[in-house]
Amino acid sequence: MNQTLTTDTVERVIRASPEDIYAIVSDITRTPELSPEVIRARWIRGATGPEVGARFLAINSLGRIWTWPNLPVVITAEPGREFAISRTEPFFGTLEWRYECLPQGELTTLVRESYTVTRPLTRVAWFIIEKLIGSTDRAGELRSGMATTLGRLAELVEAPVPPPES
Repeated sequence: MNQTLTTDTVERVIRASPEDIYAIVSDITRTPELSPEVIRARWIRGATGPEVGARFLAINSLGRIWTWPNLPVVITAEPGREFAISRTEPFFGTLEWRYECLPQGELTTLVRESYTVTRPLTRVAWFIIEKLIGSTDRAGELRSGMATTLGRLAELVEAPVPPPES
């Protein structure tokens, strides 16, 4: 068990406004369209949208081998700027996931997705990850997942718009 998670960041310039990007990443019901690990998400406990303190149920999956629920909470909800959640799971510590939208000119945004471990994973968690799931590079998998997420986000918002008819 030599793996460790601390923090990582992936960035991508996307041809869309920060507001359009924020609208998608903060709509957790759309997370399965973006993330390779989240297969379902819905607001719970009366929450109906992204605001600090809102909770949602997310169902994650690593292939067909391992599926688990978690209950993240929104910790930052600044439209057009930043959306962040924190999720704590027994044995698997606490991770904060963040999307930052940094304008780069007219209708171009640098999107930064990151995670930070604020409470580390336990030995039990690493045993499950390595021995039961078979993951030997969890940090690499998370980094690849963030790149996939930003790629899918770009595909959604950069879809070509047909020219107006003359």
